[in-house]
Amino acid sequence: MDLSVIILSWNTKDELDACLTSLRRELDAERAAPNGLQIEVIVVDNGSADCSAELVETQHRWAQLIRLERNIGFSAGNNAGIREARGRDVLLLNTDTVVHPGALRALVAFAAQHPEAGIIGPRLLNADGSIQYSCRTFPTLANGFFRNTFLGRLFPRNRFNRRYLLTDWDHSSARAVDWVSGAAMFIRREVLDQVGLLDEGFFMYCEDVDLCYRARQAGWEVWYCPDAVITHFIARASDKNAAAMIAQRHLSMYRFFRKHYAKRSNPLVWPLVVCGLAARVLVLVIRNRVDVWRMRRKR
Repeated sequence: MDLSVIILSWNTKDELDACLTSLRRELDAERAAPNGLQIEVIVVDNGSADCSAELVETQHRWAQLIRLERNIGFSAGNNAGIREARGRDVLLLNTDTVVHPGALRALVAFAAQHPEAGIIGPRLLNADGSIQYSCRTFPTLANGFFRNTFLGRLFPRNRFNRRYLLTDWDHSSARAVDWVSGAAMFIRREVLDQVGLLDEGFFMYCEDVDLCYRARQAGWEVWYCPDAVITHFIARASDKNAAAMIAQRHLSMYRFFRKHYAKRSNPLVWPLVVCGLAARVLVLVIRNRVDVWRMRRKR
C-alpha cells in the first residue's frame, strides 16, 4: 500500500461528502493508470451527531470507517486512523478539503525525489482560488504577540506577520519551511516511527506545528510542494463554537511554547496569552450580540 489518506470527521457531513467524492476520482484514476498508486482512505468519525458515519456506510463504502463514541480531539482521532493505516506513507486530510486531480500522485512523487523531506505540505487554496498561507515559520513571542492582539489588526503588514506567514514569497516554487498545516499533511512512516504520533495533549490546534518541530529536531526537513493542489474551505466544524475554538487555539499555542521553549521562554508569555484570549473572545461576544440585535431590528 503506497498511501493511507486519513480523514477525521466531526459533524461536517456535507464537507465530508465533497472531500470523499474528490478522493474517489483520484483513486479511480490511479486504478486505471499503468503502475497506479495503491491508496486506501480511512475515515475516523469523531463522535459525530449529523449522520456523517452513515454517509460513509451508505454512499462511500469503498472507504474504511472507524467510529469513535465521542469527540476525542484532533490529535487522538487522527492517531486512531494512523494506527490502522497500512500505507507506506500517510496523508492527514481535513473534511473541508477538495483534492485537485493529480495531487496525491504529486505528493508521492515529491517524496520520492526528496528523501530528506519527512513531512510535505501541498499548495492549499482558499475557496476563491487564492493562496492560503499554509506553511509558516515557527511561532515566536514576537509574531504571536502581533497576531493575537490588536496590534495585528492595526499593522497587518508588520514584518513579524510577513515573516511568520511567508507572505513575501509567491508560493509558486518548492522550498523547505518550518511547518505546514495539518489540514493536508503528508508524513513519511519513518517520521512517525522515529518521533511518535501526534501529541494528544493538543486537543485541537498546534499539533501540526508540534509534529513538524519534532521532525526537524530529529533531522528531517519539512517541505512545501506546489504541484499538489488542494482547496481548503477552513474550519467549518470549528465555526460552530467559535469562542471555544479561539480559547483552544490560545491554550494550544501556550502549550507549544511551554513544551519546546520553556528553557528560554519569557515570563511575559502567559500574561500575553491570557490577555490575547480575553480580548479576542470579548470581541467575538460583542460581534455576535451586535449581529443578533441587527437581525431583531430587521424583523
